[in-house]
Amino acid sequence: GIDGLFAQLPHAQFDFLSANYDFKNTLLNTHVKPYKIFMKDGIKIGVFGLGIELKGLVDPKMYKETIYLNPVEIAQEMSRILKEDEHCDLVICLSHLGYHYKSDKISDLILASKTKNIDLIIGGHTHTFLPKPTVTKNSAGENVLVNQVGCYGINLGRIDFYFDSDKNLAGKGKSIII
Repeated sequence: GIDGLFAQLPHAQFDFLSANYDFKNTLLNTHVKPYKIFMKDGIKIGVFGLGIELKGLVDPKMYKETIYLNPVEIAQEMSRILKEDEHCDLVICLSHLGYHYKSDKISDLILASKTKNIDLIIGGHTHTFLPKPTVTKNSAGENVLVNQVGCYGINLGRIDFYFDSDKNLAGKGKSIII
């Protein structure tokens, strides 16, 4: 729950990212960021996080007054901020929405199709073992990679992105390994 997570924050050597959980009335209010920007070999990489709907999945006593925000709307806003305002060369969504469902529940594949500006979705929750990333189209008809490597640390994923000399995603050029 939130109290247990808050107690572990001082031990973390990394930032906690979640854009679609509103923690304003909880202990986590100022401790979770919606996104973070990394520089790697001159490439600006924006990363944001999304989580699954907690209601019906987690005991409300565990998440307390956390408010779930629509992941598609939030992803669209985060990716716009990262691409247009922050001028990121690559935008990555860390998702815990799940790869795919038989219903219309928001999944990584639905998220990719309903947004733009996301280059890669690294997913979790459904423990899907993909031998390689799924390439799908976003709302602008551009390719988005969606990947999930299973569960329990059984597999480790690696995706190489190549940029041309103008920092555009390309087939040849500078390699950035994520």
